[in-house]
Amino acid sequence: MDTIALTTPAQIDAYRMLTIRMGLKAESRGFRLTRKAPSCLSIVKKEFGIKARTAADALPLFEAHLRELGILA
Repeated sequence: MDTIALTTPAQIDAYRMLTIRMGLKAESRGFRLTRKAPSCLSIVKKEFGIKARTAADALPLFEAHLRELGILA
């Protein structure tokens, strides 16, 4: 089994954004990931300035943002 080591701040940020994307996918399907921490939708809206009402609306916008950054192919 191969191990991946994230050693630079850019790699860690990219991994975090991909994790937020997965959470946003789950929220768009109706899952709630946590009760105390902010939702992925609120993180995307606050940190990345994406204007959407629902996770399903925010997901394609966030994925487009990740493509612009070169994180998604």
